[in-house]
Amino acid sequence: MSLESLGLTHDQERVYRYLLRTPHADPDEARAELGLPRLAAVLDELRTLGVIDRSLVPLPPAATVDLLVRHQVERTSRELARLDAAFDVVRDLAEEARRGRPVELVERIEDSAGVNRRVDAMRDRAETMNAKPLPRGRHHTEEATRRYRRQLADGLVSRTLVGAASLDLPEELAYARHLHGLGDLHRVTAEPFLPLLVIDRRVAFVLLEPGRSDTDALMIRQPGIVAALVALFEKLWERAADLDGLDLSATEARVLRALAEHDKDETAARALNVSLRKYRAHVAALMTRLGATTRFQAALRAKERGWL
Repeated sequence: MSLESLGLTHDQERVYRYLLRTPHADPDEARAELGLPRLAAVLDELRTLGVIDRSLVPLPPAATVDLLVRHQVERTSRELARLDAAFDVVRDLAEEARRGRPVELVERIEDSAGVNRRVDAMRDRAETMNAKPLPRGRHHTEEATRRYRRQLADGLVSRTLVGAASLDLPEELAYARHLHGLGDLHRVTAEPFLPLLVIDRRVAFVLLEPGRSDTDALMIRQPGIVAALVALFEKLWERAADLDGLDLSATEARVLRALAEHDKDETAARALNVSLRKYRAHVAALMTRLGATTRFQAALRAKERGWL
């Protein structure tokens, strides 16, 4: 099967396969052997896609296919959202008939609970874009998490942009990785941005006072404004770092070394001076981050990433 079906061009696939066969390849030799004068441009394209790093080291095949599939899913979801926009007028007319008055294109909604009720009412949503510069806090209930997991399993495409500073809190980082593992793709940025939620590229929610999570919000249905907010999100998303690409934290590095060095959990927990329960929780979080179902698989993937 050709990688062109996953979005790579013919030249990009040739270069990627060459780098797999020839570790630490010299660019001049690669250009001559492949007969590809525009090699530098193709390498830049592969770096942008995340398929190779700055040292021309390619991602392992499994990771590359997974990454390209994610890119394809994102592109497909955007195209479906554009097609779905054709039915917005039907929804607006139905809402207008139900209310008996014109649909407001910009509406003020009181507090976060009101926003949550509006979002929950959009049960048929297919895509969400979420920008969260601030810590989320502990308001997520187990029932809400289970409901969200079901929505992702049913096909909801969700992307969440988080501020780098918020992930300095261990519980925030763990929660972000948990959702990322469920399918809510997360990226991290150090750029300043305002809280934003966009649903199906047709409805946006923004806070009136961005520094407060409990403030009133605006629900925006005006197509031009929503399109501008979507474009802003896409630019931030494009420049942000994938959550999986973040370096290990100091705690994760210690847990990973203990996992590799000790056969028994009890021994590893004592070596780290943590409880057995806490150690196993750390191991489970690492396995989720690595996308591994067994500890052996986690160790292999950690080695592939250079973490061991």
